[in-house]
Amino acid sequence: MGELNRRKALLGAGGVAAFLASGLLPGVAAAAGTASGRAPGGPPDPVAATYLRVLLRHTRWAEQQFDAAAGIYPAKDFTFAVVLGNALLLTRPGYDETAAGVSEATLKAHTLATIEHFAASNLLTGGTEWGRKLFFDTTFQSYFVLAARLLWTDLDDATRANVERITTEQAAYTTALGDRDDPTSGSWTPNGRKGGFVGDTKLEEMGVYAQSLAPALAWAPKDARAQAWRDAFGTWSRNEGGLPAADLANPRLVDGVPVSANTATNLYDTFLVENHGSFGPHYQEELWRTSGRNAMHFLAAGTPLPEVLTAQPNGELLWRTMLLMTSDAGEPLMPMVADREHLYGRDVIPLAFRAQVLGDRHAARAEADLAARLEPYQAYAPADRITKFSGEPKYEPEARAELAISYLLHEWRAQHQGPLAPATKDEFDTHAAGVADFGAGPGLLAHRSPAAWAATVTKPGFVKFAWQPHHDDWLFVLGGANPMLLPATNVAVRERHATTYEKVRDGFDGTIGVLRFDAGYAALATLPTGAAVYASTGVAESEGVLNVYNLTMPGVPGLDGDRTYTAAEGKVTLKAQAAPTGARTDDLTFASVTARYVRMLGVQPDPTYGYSLWALEVRDGDGPDLARAGTASASSASSGKEARYANDGNPATRWAVSTSDRPRADSWLAIDLGTPRVIDRVRLSWEAAAGRKYRVETSPDGATWTAVATYPVPALRSTKGWLDVDGRAGIVVDGPNPVTVTGDRVTLSDGPAAPLVAELYPDPANAPKLAGRPRTTTGTPAVRATVTDGFLVLVNLSGAAASGTATLPQDGGAYRLYRGEQTVTRTGTEVSYALAAAEGRIEPPRFTVRGPAGLKAVVRDASRVDLTAPGSLPVVVTVTPEGGRPRPVVLPPRRSVPVVFGDVRPYPLADLALGRTTFPAAPLPPGMSSPAAAVDDDPATAWRPGPNGRLVVDLGAVAAVSAVELAWTPGRRPSASIETSTDGVTYRTAGTGPARYVAVRTGWRDGDASLVRISVRT
Repeated sequence: MGELNRRKALLGAGGVAAFLASGLLPGVAAAAGTASGRAPGGPPDPVAATYLRVLLRHTRWAEQQFDAAAGIYPAKDFTFAVVLGNALLLTRPGYDETAAGVSEATLKAHTLATIEHFAASNLLTGGTEWGRKLFFDTTFQSYFVLAARLLWTDLDDATRANVERITTEQAAYTTALGDRDDPTSGSWTPNGRKGGFVGDTKLEEMGVYAQSLAPALAWAPKDARAQAWRDAFGTWSRNEGGLPAADLANPRLVDGVPVSANTATNLYDTFLVENHGSFGPHYQEELWRTSGRNAMHFLAAGTPLPEVLTAQPNGELLWRTMLLMTSDAGEPLMPMVADREHLYGRDVIPLAFRAQVLGDRHAARAEADLAARLEPYQAYAPADRITKFSGEPKYEPEARAELAISYLLHEWRAQHQGPLAPATKDEFDTHAAGVADFGAGPGLLAHRSPAAWAATVTKPGFVKFAWQPHHDDWLFVLGGANPMLLPATNVAVRERHATTYEKVRDGFDGTIGVLRFDAGYAALATLPTGAAVYASTGVAESEGVLNVYNLTMPGVPGLDGDRTYTAAEGKVTLKAQAAPTGARTDDLTFASVTARYVRMLGVQPDPTYGYSLWALEVRDGDGPDLARAGTASASSASSGKEARYANDGNPATRWAVSTSDRPRADSWLAIDLGTPRVIDRVRLSWEAAAGRKYRVETSPDGATWTAVATYPVPALRSTKGWLDVDGRAGIVVDGPNPVTVTGDRVTLSDGPAAPLVAELYPDPANAPKLAGRPRTTTGTPAVRATVTDGFLVLVNLSGAAASGTATLPQDGGAYRLYRGEQTVTRTGTEVSYALAAAEGRIEPPRFTVRGPAGLKAVVRDASRVDLTAPGSLPVVVTVTPEGGRPRPVVLPPRRSVPVVFGDVRPYPLADLALGRTTFPAAPLPPGMSSPAAAVDDDPATAWRPGPNGRLVVDLGAVAAVSAVELAWTPGRRPSASIETSTDGVTYRTAGTGPARYVAVRTGWRDGDASLVRISVRT
């Protein structure tokens, strides 16, 4: 039996916990031997070997933090947590002093001294320095206790006693709180056992409560208080991913308690979590991050894992969301989190837990991809560190600890279950592909195809249309306040229209998001090929923004220190900047002018901090700085950073816009030179908040201004309608403004606000040819249309319904036919359309026809097209369904002939249940198979209810249900009744009426038939 099937069998029988509780688990700590000995062998697999090398190299950073005067790694930012990585290195073979930068003896002495100190200084052992506080002390206590256990025989008796006291008394403290808040953790509260998903999901908080209990259950299972700890641990753990509609449908016992007893409402009903007001995939992973920490204590102690760690309610549905967001680096793509992108250290342990403990081959693939990036990432400046670009100081020791735990998880699996073979890249991409509209609240409409990832993001402050070809998270800058396609992320969305197309229901995956802003409409359509189409009425100047990463990070594809851009006008290669962020000095020259006033007028601010200048200097040639004698003024200023500090000659003082004006594009700083002067250059010395784009203007009177220079100056400017981005993406543009490449910024419509259509392709090879093809036209200014990779994309960018005919140029001979009415012409087809206000539509080609001009076709669905011959004579045409075989058809004159292909699914299907989320979700009740088999449109699969089993289908929104139909396998049919609900909590026995949730309750017994399909129709 393969690993995945074996795991399914164990899970299906409730066997994982029993398996881990058996004599197969001696414990990692025991395997490590004494501190004077070594764990047998070397790293168990290549990924673990990478972790060990990274930890060795990271020791250089850790040792730089050592406080020689105090003789310990300090408490600041929980730096002392480096002891877990140290303990691993000290108890595994192959310690390399050259790589670590410190002798083994010195590292051991530093580590033991630190453990001794912080064991005594914890509040739970009578100290005053740290501890007991659930946020964030218990996370670092978890690392600390595990480090102590790995070095247990090297610790003195007093330190061992202190570690044991920390372990048990933390559990006693947390249990004594009940479901109340920890008074020392401030606003970090789980909101009792209710949780809360709007704005700030409480999954993380509940996980921390559980995490504070796990070490005691692992290391002191026979303590008289252990049952109370176990009960509390189970309650918090089972509720982390709580969702009433899902939980109430699941009677499965987990650690002896039914999932239906859960009380938390922690998740959006689309299985998304929020953190600090936005979707942060790092926090979606928190379920497995805390599980990984907790599991390692149990595994190291040789104590059976609580069942909840391998049977997490709603965990698999949360994981589906993570798969949808995964980049080619194994790290989730994060369009809404300002300071967590490329924080690789946070992603290791969730993947390692899922792979090494749960046996998930797809997680193992992601983990291997992430591990392949760790060493190049670590070598990038600042060298040796494993958190960069973003994050808080405490993430550095945290990342070290979690790499160590991940290594131990690999070691445990190799010793007790054998190595896990990761899924192949193709397997992973196929498995992870899908679409999801997570709703207007979360503000995310996402699509992962095998070739690209894309999303419409409408969360305030993060608004963007995102596209990442090949899931490459080092190509376009995605995170936080970085704009994508739209010129800014702080634009207000007045209307959101989201449509998803799913393969099971429509025959293909795709999305289209149409947004209304105060200045107009914009839309993004995503296709199963990885291509996307951006269409806009022209919502702002300089639209179609894509910021490009250009770094020198050898070992990461694409980051070789330059990016090459190719257009019809030529090719330009731009070298990486010396530093990824920070200060910049701009020297701009221009034809001599006479002026009294000079100003910097912003066009595009730094996305986080706006504009800030150390100095604005004004000169004529090599002459003196004329600004020094002038008077400075500004549109706004922060306290202590007034305009006068930009021309005071002091390099340590600066001007900065006010906090409230940071998002404002047109902030300015002006210098009154006192009298008209001849000038021909300016120098602007920027702080890290450097203007991305601005103009230098002069004036004789301070009222009438003339632009004399702009920044930046494009390195490439094209009017031919296509661009190749470093061989990694191709863009075809239809609009009046040029495409420009300036520094690391691509602008597809560089100029005044104007209508724009851009096709985005993962493969740039055909961009020149595609730019030269005849365009699709609609005859209606508000309606944009393209044929991209064969798909017809139609979007109405207006607030009124629109109808008309789209002209689709096509090569002669064979013509693609789309759903609806169309007529073949000599140069293509003319397709009729009728679109509601702000409606977008994606139509795949359903048929190809060879026939004469004038032929009329009405495509009913993917299996039927009605054809009418032109003229008064019979006509022979050839019709080919998409992906099918051609059929010759004789058409009599002036008569419509239906052409039906009975072996082709008649997409789009009208069944509302197809492809929808079903409950119970894993873990499943005994005897039940996955209810998803009843909505997958596969007659070879079926739902086995199990004794008196019940399934629920979430239709995604309330619909007027007119009929529910059940199809069973041959054999004795069980009794079954239909129930409906609008909220997933309260049901009524009915098969019609308004419903979002449709349930089938059975009296199933052994030997009864299984449910092949539930169909829901309006």
